[in-house]
Amino acid sequence: MQPSDPSIARGRRVLATEAEAVAALAERLGDEFAAACRLLLECSGRTVVTGMGKSGHVGRKIAATLASTGSPSFFLHPAEASHGDIGMITGGDVVIALSNSGETAELITILPLIKRLGVPLVALTGKRASTLSRYATVTLDVSVPAEACPLNLAPTASTTAALAMGDALAVAVLEARGFTEQDFARSHPAGSLGRRLLMHVEDVMRSGAELPAVGPGTLLSAGLLEMSRKGLGMTTVVDDDGNVLGIFTDGDLRRTLDRQVDVHATTMREVMTAGGKVAKPRMLAAEAVRLMEEHRITALPVVDDEGRLVGALNVHDLLRAGVM
Repeated sequence: MQPSDPSIARGRRVLATEAEAVAALAERLGDEFAAACRLLLECSGRTVVTGMGKSGHVGRKIAATLASTGSPSFFLHPAEASHGDIGMITGGDVVIALSNSGETAELITILPLIKRLGVPLVALTGKRASTLSRYATVTLDVSVPAEACPLNLAPTASTTAALAMGDALAVAVLEARGFTEQDFARSHPAGSLGRRLLMHVEDVMRSGAELPAVGPGTLLSAGLLEMSRKGLGMTTVVDDDGNVLGIFTDGDLRRTLDRQVDVHATTMREVMTAGGKVAKPRMLAAEAVRLMEEHRITALPVVDDEGRLVGALNVHDLLRAGVM
């Protein structure tokens, strides 16, 4: 069945054109792509990405992707470069230049300066016989048969192809570096992955006066008051040295009341759960989440290496921290 709105057919045509342009790149990857990857891997400085207009927008994204995946990188505007910013390029850098025509005036102006600096130049262009390609150390062919624009004018398929080639470079280099989840998290500390891989229990836990703790001889009625005041849904039971002997939770309270225990005559030692699960301060917060889910509990005491109480946390603390 044909779509009733012609816009749908037009949109599908654009997507098909751009998908074909990207798919065609795979057949072109060979020695030059491998050489470009080696240049990035061996770079002792930064990867400087440059391009004008739409190529510049694509270049900014490529620079951002490289920077977040282990290759220090920044974008250099070619027009600004010829007015002093060329000084941002140092001898240990590698330059990636984007131009579909390979003849962009602002870019061509700075090519002799780049050559004079002696830094490697990787060209992403649709024209192998262009000026940009002649100056390049390595040329990556990102040509497309036609733009998705019906006038074959607006950069569409060509910018998509250049962006995809930039991603291919970044990911190939990422894997060659042995870049890990932890490395990625360090570049994205505010993201969900960063929180999951970088945040520790000590970053989330409550401590000091916020800690619910009573002695083993404390009456259950007083233990319930401590639970209510601290709002963690539990209280720890500790000895005189602060060592955790057990824990008493909302679940323990329900079971205790089912037994019709006298809260004014029963001590915490009699109703606590001994040997419960605990966390350590340097444990990843994500591991605390796993521990809670695995054992179907909602709160954890945090103890040091000697078993002394140093903190506590519950699921709400982890939710507020964005770990869950």
